[in-house]
Amino acid sequence: MAQEYASNKPQSFKNHVENIAIVGVAGQVGKYIVEELSKTGKHKITAITRTESTSKVPKGIEVKKVNYDDPDSLVEALRGQEVLIITMAVTAPPEQQTKLIEAAAAANVPWVIPNEWGYDGTNNQLGKDTLIGEAKVKSRAHIEQLGNSSWIAVACGFWYEYSLSFSADTYGFDFKNRAVTFFDDGNTRINTSTWPQCGRGVAGLLGLKVLPDDENDKTPNLTQFRSRFVHMSSFLVSQKDMLHSVMRVTGTKLEDWKITHEPSNKRYESALAELQRGNRMAFGRLLYARVFYPDGSGDFESSKGLQNGIMGLPKEDIDEYTKLALQMAEAKVGSEAH
Repeated sequence: MAQEYASNKPQSFKNHVENIAIVGVAGQVGKYIVEELSKTGKHKITAITRTESTSKVPKGIEVKKVNYDDPDSLVEALRGQEVLIITMAVTAPPEQQTKLIEAAAAANVPWVIPNEWGYDGTNNQLGKDTLIGEAKVKSRAHIEQLGNSSWIAVACGFWYEYSLSFSADTYGFDFKNRAVTFFDDGNTRINTSTWPQCGRGVAGLLGLKVLPDDENDKTPNLTQFRSRFVHMSSFLVSQKDMLHSVMRVTGTKLEDWKITHEPSNKRYESALAELQRGNRMAFGRLLYARVFYPDGSGDFESSKGLQNGIMGLPKEDIDEYTKLALQMAEAKVGSEAH
């Protein structure tokens, strides 16, 4: 595709995106994306929600109710939108995203940010081993085949505060029993991002001009990321780095923690076997164990670089988000006790 320039467009052409639709506005990352987009004052944001949804939508956000079994309702909701952002749980039915992609094409939505929010999708082996890569590849290819929209995918790694707090199946920490399981030697570094950083990253990306002004304009623009992954990250850290942060926040020492080790490949294989026996709860353990393989799969920063600077992302304090994760873990234990 030949490079286009804003200077060659009609006078009515606006070189920025204004109308943005988002699916999952009240979700884990969706609410932070909406918050950061709203802060810029540059965009009109529309929440796409199911007819029966009771999710609360932030003030100032337009709501369009849809029925996923009625393609016309999806197309109508997306008319006039310039960007569709899809945020859904990894367990969401794949056909849901397919229906959104097809509706975006029918409504001539120029840009789609598909439901990625993880690791670099060009790592085919990682995608195959984690059992989610094939569906994501198909979704991106479907956007291209339909021909009316372009995709930009976000690689941000696992969400830090969520993954640290959730359970020992994710980053290996059991705060209730002050225990941690290191995968291999605990030194494998992976990229991981906070929810607010993901929100800022999307807002920074969609704040870029669409096209370069002319052939001399070398500033970042959306078209340079067409059919590509944007890589962002809060931290490049190992489990040992995380433990040191936890110790700083809690005032504990290494001897206060029960530390065990498990080979990441064995952890992955046992989780896969459980999953094949029908235990769907093993999927999370499988996913995290595979990303922690000492093959660089979880460290896209070293192999691909980051676009943090282009998106104007700040350097964050890991201890601040470790403290938040500890609060989340404590609240989770409290809710389970009732």
